[in-house]
Amino acid sequence: MPSWRLVTGACVGFLGSMMAAAGIAYALVDTPTVADTAKAQNNVYYWSDGTQMVATGGETNRQIINYEDIPKSMRYAVMSAENKTFETDKGIDPMGIARAVANMAKGGQTQGGSTITQQYVKNAMLNDQSQTVSRKLKELFVSIKVGRTVGKKTVMAGYLNTAYYGRGAYGIQAASRAYFGENASELNASQTAFLASVLKGATYYDPAGSPEIDPINATREKNTERAKARWSWILGEEVKDGRLSASERATFIKKGFPELKSPRSNAQLSGQVGYLVDLAKAYVINNSGGKVTANALQRGGYEIHTTFDKTKVKQLEAAVKKVRKESIKPDQREKDKYVQFGGASVSPEDGAIKAIYGGADATKHFTNNADVTGAQVGSTFKPFVLAAAFKWGVRNPDLAAEQPDSARTIVSPKSLYSGKNKLKIQNFDGTVWKDKEGKEWLQTNDGGDSLNPPTYQIDLREAMRESVNSAYVQLGMDVGLDKVKQSALRAGLLENSFASANYPSFSLGTSDPSAIRMAGAYGTFAASGQQNDPYSVTEVYHEGDRIYRHEKKTESAFDANIANNVTDVLKTVVDKGTGTAAQLPGRDVAGKTGTTDGNKSAWFVGYTKQLSTAITMYRMDDNEKSKNRKFLEMYGTGGQDKIHGASFPAEIWHDYMAQAMQGQKYETFPAPEPIGKIVGETASPTPTPTVSTPPSSSAPASPTPSETSADPSPSPSETCNKWTDWDCNDTGGTTDGGADGGASSSPSTSETPGDTRGNQNGGSLFGGTG
Repeated sequence: MPSWRLVTGACVGFLGSMMAAAGIAYALVDTPTVADTAKAQNNVYYWSDGTQMVATGGETNRQIINYEDIPKSMRYAVMSAENKTFETDKGIDPMGIARAVANMAKGGQTQGGSTITQQYVKNAMLNDQSQTVSRKLKELFVSIKVGRTVGKKTVMAGYLNTAYYGRGAYGIQAASRAYFGENASELNASQTAFLASVLKGATYYDPAGSPEIDPINATREKNTERAKARWSWILGEEVKDGRLSASERATFIKKGFPELKSPRSNAQLSGQVGYLVDLAKAYVINNSGGKVTANALQRGGYEIHTTFDKTKVKQLEAAVKKVRKESIKPDQREKDKYVQFGGASVSPEDGAIKAIYGGADATKHFTNNADVTGAQVGSTFKPFVLAAAFKWGVRNPDLAAEQPDSARTIVSPKSLYSGKNKLKIQNFDGTVWKDKEGKEWLQTNDGGDSLNPPTYQIDLREAMRESVNSAYVQLGMDVGLDKVKQSALRAGLLENSFASANYPSFSLGTSDPSAIRMAGAYGTFAASGQQNDPYSVTEVYHEGDRIYRHEKKTESAFDANIANNVTDVLKTVVDKGTGTAAQLPGRDVAGKTGTTDGNKSAWFVGYTKQLSTAITMYRMDDNEKSKNRKFLEMYGTGGQDKIHGASFPAEIWHDYMAQAMQGQKYETFPAPEPIGKIVGETASPTPTPTVSTPPSSSAPASPTPSETSADPSPSPSETCNKWTDWDCNDTGGTTDGGADGGASSSPSTSETPGDTRGNQNGGSLFGGTG
């Protein structure tokens, strides 16, 4: 056993060695120079063809000012908010360092100190921002040296001149210009309290929001609430610290939150470029596994290769400008004010975002309309209801709500539902649906139309073609709204974009996914059920090294035949339904129109085999200073009584896609195999839709035979199931007629055409096709 003298000597020797090493490290580090921190580089963004799109994002917006020009209120605000003992401490926080060391010892994330001196040192060490122990130790020694050798005025000025305040602004002078349009020396205590707030992190404290980075927590509304709370708290802390009088704080609180300028980008980011850059930046931050952070991008030096097709971006922008020029006249019509368009074009093959339209100009309109806007998607949601019915089927009304797949019945596109306006919606078991207050749900159709009176029966293909709400709301209830939601999720929509799935209207698109996500989700159908998340960046390089590369991750969302049957139904919409304006002669096109209650948004989403595109239109005064940011009605907009997805959105879609598809190989959609069984009130072919628009005193015309569809005729076993057995017979006669048919319009009890139940000749109440 070693003697106590040996152990003591060893410990003393070890501690001496550590102190010597610390002394050497302390001697070798230099104190930072503020001017040296202004060496950040630009980021270079590239189009998909490898040509340069823009070089921006690095440090270009900083002006170093003297300590005397920094408002006293700004110095007080950051001390009260971040480092109350700044004027007396030695530049480091021993307790904070102890917490950081303990966390690193446990294998946790490395942490920085909490004093203004340490933050200044961190900001100044631009050349090395790695989260490593060696780097943190170096930062610690530099902080100690700065605390001992550099005056407090120099440290405070250095911190406020190097800190990042958001909006591309480094330093208090640039921040003052960016947020208030004033010199820093002119700011009052309320304004400086706000600037001290954004130092906590502009992504979450700039009231303009950063939804492209965090669409859930960095919205304009949440950021504004967060910034106001911290602004008020900082003013309160200044009062507690004796740096602001209570009466002054009361005056600022009464006046309210300081008025801010709109965020403005530099001229290089005008047009669509600013939206593209924001989209690419957000993608890299959220998908690089922490290799590229928001702060790292601000320092610059990255090469970012995007998926954006320069030609397609220009074509999409041109299509929107054409409609604006020809039809939107804000100087002539009040209802043409505040009109917004958004769009996105995605490759179904891999999810690459080829083009977006984010707004008129990224330096003037700051919301990216291709991303999350809050605009409901309306009837463009119906394909997800149909896909759910093809995948899981409708529930057995005789069983409980939760049913295994074996108890469900996969439906055919020929399945019959009611096209009646103000249809009383039922639960899957036939009971009337009621809300918590006992109110029933009467589903209206667009224009108050009832389809195919007097039976009102319409098959799912034609209900999609004519965008019949009542049929698809009831189908959603029969399938289960949880399955409808799951279908949309599998296609590629995000959980945070969904409205409540507790109401029948969920099937009608009360949710608000972005144009990018809608294009991607429809792309899943175009790719025969193979889902790829939309992405905007292929590779990222830093100092010559590739640090990120997109890896394709395809998920099988739907069986190919399910997706192909959805496509086949949506093709009918474009061929001879509400989407005929989107036809591209010689090409297969599938798509769906969408219009919402109150005519507050309209959509067209459609695709060819190679490209899926979503176009949205709405009205909103979303100016930063607007006190009334809400969706406005579009009755009368563009000189039209009502805006439908079939109008301007479909026109823009057509004009863009006609150009974007030029030179592309002609590819047809896969022919679907038969799917499901016919369910509904009858098993007869659906009549060509006839419309009854109340009020009307004339008797409705008898239905005529339906158009020939691509769905093969079902076998008797498929035709006579639990929904139709009650009115089927050997020859296939039904309430609406059978194969041989009958012409009588009144009941007959004989075995001749006209029998109400149908007979061996196929007669029925309303005749048949024979």
